[in-house]
Amino acid sequence: MTTPAHPTATPAPPSLGVAAIGYAFMGKAHSNAWRNVASFFDVPAFEQKVLVGRDATAVAEAATKYGWAEAATDWREVINRDDIHIIDICAPGWMHAEIAIAALEAGKHVLVEKPLANTLAEAELMTAAAAKARARGVQSMIGFNYRRVPALALARELIAEGRLGTVRHVRAAYLQDWLADDQSPMTWRLRKETAGSGALGDIASHAIDQVLYLLGDQVTEVTGRLHTFVPQRPGGKAAGDGLEDVTVDDAAWATLSLASGAIASVEVSRVATGQKNSLKLEIYGDRGTILFDLENLNELGFLDATAPVREQGFRRILVNEPEHPYLEAWWPQGHIIGWEHTFTHQVRDFLLAVRDQTPPSPSFEEGLNVQYILNAVEESAAAKSALIQLPGAAPETSPTEGA
Repeated sequence: MTTPAHPTATPAPPSLGVAAIGYAFMGKAHSNAWRNVASFFDVPAFEQKVLVGRDATAVAEAATKYGWAEAATDWREVINRDDIHIIDICAPGWMHAEIAIAALEAGKHVLVEKPLANTLAEAELMTAAAAKARARGVQSMIGFNYRRVPALALARELIAEGRLGTVRHVRAAYLQDWLADDQSPMTWRLRKETAGSGALGDIASHAIDQVLYLLGDQVTEVTGRLHTFVPQRPGGKAAGDGLEDVTVDDAAWATLSLASGAIASVEVSRVATGQKNSLKLEIYGDRGTILFDLENLNELGFLDATAPVREQGFRRILVNEPEHPYLEAWWPQGHIIGWEHTFTHQVRDFLLAVRDQTPPSPSFEEGLNVQYILNAVEESAAAKSALIQLPGAAPETSPTEGA
């Protein structure tokens, strides 16, 4: 069912002006999506107006390369322009709150990279601003792009259809190795004041969001542990060519109790030697199981435990058919897609939400929910893995047998 436009919403312009803030890793990924989305999906007309960054020369070069009409260094001026209707925030987390709140108050639709913010307080302020703006027809969404992996979208459909029965437990492991070398230099991602946290906010946010997304569930209790394996790294000129203290975690572990009675274990690391970008998900139900690995993102493992025992075994589903989520727009069957396509799907969904005046998902409220869980992991870790109950969560009860 289509939700009607809000009565106070401003009519959509003939063409939406888009500005992206940030041109590094995420800026490049998002720019690629904006450049390609209209070639494959039926979306409202838009223009890549401005790419914003602090270095005038570098951002101008990036704007030309990535298809933006112009470059700018002052995001505040860009937000106040009448020809800008969408702000895509690809800047580091410590900048999210200030930019997003200013953009929402200026009546701009906002897409922001995950995690929502570096602190719970900032995330709460952003969510309040988003709710206020939504009453005026201004949309906002957080960029958990893995929701747009067709195989994971299919997994969610299968779970919702009851193909796994009652889900009992989930294993989520997001492992990378770009910090495995203890001589890898310091970056802003290793300083708490700029990154907020380490592997926890960077990649556990994705893993936790997938648990919530796939199961349509809520976390009620958390236990967690954080660890920094390399406490100092070469700091370059800022540290006088010496060592600088790492003030965030290298790895994190959490056990999540869910409202349904299921239990999820989450493990993340940026020092897992040999693991490049592996998000592995295992979802176990009493009627079936789903397996997924981001490094094979076109495939889904599925076991139907209702089949006769002599026929049971994991089935490899190649998620490339036009009947699968998003894939009607791409290539003939069997022609795989890649990581970058998830951002194109994300932009497509966001543009449709802006056009149709329907609240997109994941919303800032959903992003805030993940922040509460991340905060609980930190709180638990600081208290020697104490059990932390989520705010407003009801005490865990045993699920009804056979439910």
